[in-house]
Amino acid sequence: MSTVRTPLCDRLDIEVPVVQAPIGSVSCPDLAAAVSAAGGLGTLAVSWLGLDATESVIAATRERTDRPFGVNLVLDPDTTIHATEDHLTTCLDAGAEVVSSSFGDAAPYVEQVHDAGGTVLQTVGSAEAAREAVAAGVDVLVSQGWEAGGHVQSDVATMPLVPAVADVAGEEVPVVAAGGIADGRGLAAALALGADGAWLGTRFVAATESQAHRAYQQAVTDAGAREAVRSELYDGGWPGQPHRTLENDTYADWTEAGEPPVGERPGEGETVARYGNGHPVERYDDDPPIADVEGAVDKMAMYAGQSVDLTDEVRPAAEIVGELVAGACERIDVLSEFAAAG
Repeated sequence: MSTVRTPLCDRLDIEVPVVQAPIGSVSCPDLAAAVSAAGGLGTLAVSWLGLDATESVIAATRERTDRPFGVNLVLDPDTTIHATEDHLTTCLDAGAEVVSSSFGDAAPYVEQVHDAGGTVLQTVGSAEAAREAVAAGVDVLVSQGWEAGGHVQSDVATMPLVPAVADVAGEEVPVVAAGGIADGRGLAAALALGADGAWLGTRFVAATESQAHRAYQQAVTDAGAREAVRSELYDGGWPGQPHRTLENDTYADWTEAGEPPVGERPGEGETVARYGNGHPVERYDDDPPIADVEGAVDKMAMYAGQSVDLTDEVRPAAEIVGELVAGACERIDVLSEFAAAG
């Protein structure tokens, strides 16, 4: 069977250039391990976990696979619950070998990861940010375009951003394309743009192993690209940070009211759902619906990118990875025929 191998695979010790994005609390050991076992890189989002919980999810993932997997830390000090150095120490001591970071400057932490024998990925949204990350010594750049779901740090679309970042990275630093990718054609396109792999979030929300609520997964598989809208609406927990979510009643009520500011939004302060432990979720909180949430989950933040048009069913993670690679190989073969014919 044909496969795809790039410098990213060598840098991360993975078999295929597919990375599961750290999709917040929807990520979990079962999902990360399944992606890694299939040859890609699974990732755990640990930024909002306690230190003990961080240790636990890393250990649980390691129990499920002996392949490499990563952890992600958001560096914005206004939203994190631990000092980044302390949280990073916990991750490294627990055995994390790949650390991705976003929404902040990775420079103060690169040496700490390298001293532990780890690899650093940094998400960037511009060529300028890419230059800063390369100067800081990061090992891999994640070039996140405007189309991406979840919290977004770029105003540039994936297609023009990836080659610009690749030009900055040169031959020494692999680039992973993120934003709007959900199938093998997207992976092949990312490689054609100069990336060394693809980073997918929305597609893995709709993986069997993810912790996404079934209603959330159904909404993702039913939605079209125009229903994945960008705003700063779900600010409970992370104010002022743009994000892309699916349109729902919360979004519709807000737009119909004329997009009023914080303090004047419809239903503000209303509890719309609760976690299994009884913890409430208010209408504009930034929590995505996970499996144990009960209530009006359709009023919560359903993070998704414009690749929802290409995400039409829930599948096991291994099948998703396999189809991505097979589809990319098929498209590369077609392009090779075009080149030969020319």
